[in-house]
Amino acid sequence: MDAGSVLRSLNQINPEEELLHLLELLGSRISHGFDLPQDGSEMIQLPQISPLFNSLRDLQSVSAHHSHSISVSWPASPTGLTVNDDAERSSPVKQDSVSSKFQSHSQPLPQPRAGLREKPRLGRDSRFDSFKSWAGQIDDQTDDIQRLRRRSLELSGDGDERAAPPVHRYFDALEGPELDVLRPTEAAVLPEGKPWPFLLRFPVSSFSMCMGMGSQAMLWKALSSSPSTKFLRISPLVNLLLWCATLLLMITTTVTYTFKAIFYFEAVRREFYHPVRVNFFFSPWIAILFLFIGLPELVHVNFHGGAAWYPLMAPILCLELKIYGQWMSGGERRLSKVANPSNHLAIVGNFVGALLGASLGLKEGPIFFFAVGLAHYAVLFVTLYQRLPTNETLPKELHPVFFLFVAAPSVASLAWARIVGTFDYASRIVYFIALFLYASLVVRVNFFRGFRFSMAWWAYTFPTTGAAIATVRYAAQVKNPFTQSLSLFLSAVSTALVALVLLATAVHAVYLRDLFPNDIAIAITSAPPRSGKISPGLSLKSSATTREKDESITILVNGR
Repeated sequence: MDAGSVLRSLNQINPEEELLHLLELLGSRISHGFDLPQDGSEMIQLPQISPLFNSLRDLQSVSAHHSHSISVSWPASPTGLTVNDDAERSSPVKQDSVSSKFQSHSQPLPQPRAGLREKPRLGRDSRFDSFKSWAGQIDDQTDDIQRLRRRSLELSGDGDERAAPPVHRYFDALEGPELDVLRPTEAAVLPEGKPWPFLLRFPVSSFSMCMGMGSQAMLWKALSSSPSTKFLRISPLVNLLLWCATLLLMITTTVTYTFKAIFYFEAVRREFYHPVRVNFFFSPWIAILFLFIGLPELVHVNFHGGAAWYPLMAPILCLELKIYGQWMSGGERRLSKVANPSNHLAIVGNFVGALLGASLGLKEGPIFFFAVGLAHYAVLFVTLYQRLPTNETLPKELHPVFFLFVAAPSVASLAWARIVGTFDYASRIVYFIALFLYASLVVRVNFFRGFRFSMAWWAYTFPTTGAAIATVRYAAQVKNPFTQSLSLFLSAVSTALVALVLLATAVHAVYLRDLFPNDIAIAITSAPPRSGKISPGLSLKSSATTREKDESITILVNGR
């Protein structure tokens, strides 16, 4: 339709009544959300419509004298519509008179309701739904937002957020010795600029607190019952209080992580597939074994053979069959590829289980786990000692995990002494290895300064406590002032260290509230991005829509 047809149509209607009726009808449609843009562009603002129709009325008044060429520019960020009219430039006086004539009939229209541009989230952030267990059953987003979200996933190369990333994605998307730092070319599937829900930030490594406290209960039980420390007259109540505190901490940590598995199962699954984080899944079972070993003598519990031991060792055996097989079979999870001091957690469980089984009077089962642990500890020890040139050096923040070297030989000496009934030469050989490793780490002052507190500090606790318990057991076999003094010194250092780390943990958890930062290691995409880094804000708007918003829409009506 050309300009002449438009002007003839306008001459046949009453501009004062019909246009106002049209504006009211258009305003009611927009205020109810029927004209919401489908492509994510900016919505038409009602105050911008009135100048357009006023200009059309002006155009009707001067149509008998002039030909018109109208250019209406509609920018992406609305600041008003402009009408360029040749007649306005040629007859400014007449234009002013016409505008003043119809200005009195212009009525301001109500502003559209806030929130029309995007449907409210009903009090929750849907960006974490891909990690929730029941996210697919509840969907409160509109079809347009879902379409843009699918488009953003296509651009990021991640076709399914809920698909578990393959192991090579962890190496490609993350960096650092613990694989917990996102590479600059990668994009996280969860927002990085705000704290995540607490359950998503609660890692499986939190069970290291239970191991540290449980080892202290074991230490004070040994101090109160060992012949070499009888002169101290330590009350068994200390062991009872520490054991109860450990049990309470274990229940709290287990319940919290169970809720994480229920509500954010995808996060737990990604931790389990993580080539380094999977070692910490031994932590809860080791902590439970510590609780059984440190059971106070005041609590009389009769265990019938392996009624409790075999069920406790079954999960550890299943994890070992999986992880040890991956270490040996090669691929991306071979030991030379994933070697890390935290791998000692996959070894310690064998020796702790052997210690508990021998304490219950079992023979064959403890010897089996001791043999399996000894064989794999030898391989792991050599692999970690001769780290390949491709392995990254541990930063200062992870220096505490070096003390895990001490944990396995310390507990192994106790386990073998319990199996054979005496702290014989084999137990002493393993104990001396642990003592030398402990001394070689303690003399390195740089291992204790230059880094901030984190959950990694709990790696200091139970290895140091294990060395103290082994020394107490050794002092009971080799009685002299030196061994007694050494056992007391290591016990004091261990107790002070656990108290310091526990206090720092409480301060950072309750006062500073920075104990659990965002766990970027679980927020990687299942597939690599196609090109460059995709902005995390792309989850609701695609890049194509953003380019469309930056373009202006020009309507040209050329009269003849």
